[in-house]
Amino acid sequence: MKIAIASDHAGYGLKEEIRSFLEQRGHHVDDMGAAGHAPSVDYPDFAFEVARTVASGGVDRGILVCGTGIGMSMAANRIDGIRAALCHDSYTARMCREHNDANVLCLGGRTTGVATALDLVAVFLDTGFEGGRHERRVNKIHHPARVEAP
Repeated sequence: MKIAIASDHAGYGLKEEIRSFLEQRGHHVDDMGAAGHAPSVDYPDFAFEVARTVASGGVDRGILVCGTGIGMSMAANRIDGIRAALCHDSYTARMCREHNDANVLCLGGRTTGVATALDLVAVFLDTGFEGGRHERRVNKIHHPARVEAP
């Protein structure tokens, strides 16, 4: 699987752990930055780059890490075709794939331990989309103008 990863300065350490884990599992990793803990950088720049690469089909999935994962998820979801999910446990990582067909995983470098993060990455990559009724709902996310008011 081809995976794009990026972080800001606050997520750099966890991103490096994830990159190594992905490479050990045999994935092709496109590391889009940041290059270190310093200097301070702007997370939207990295989120947009990964999200655009995922949306264009250049990679299969994306992983983003900032201090909490909140900013990265907000920024990535601004790009058409992206379903970025901030996850904190294996249940949410599994559900974001099974029910929401998430294509970008967001994590918090200051809120998520390495062992937990690697578990979330494995679940995110190993879980498929169930489709069916969930596909109808995911389509509504991308085509809100076609959704009838309740």
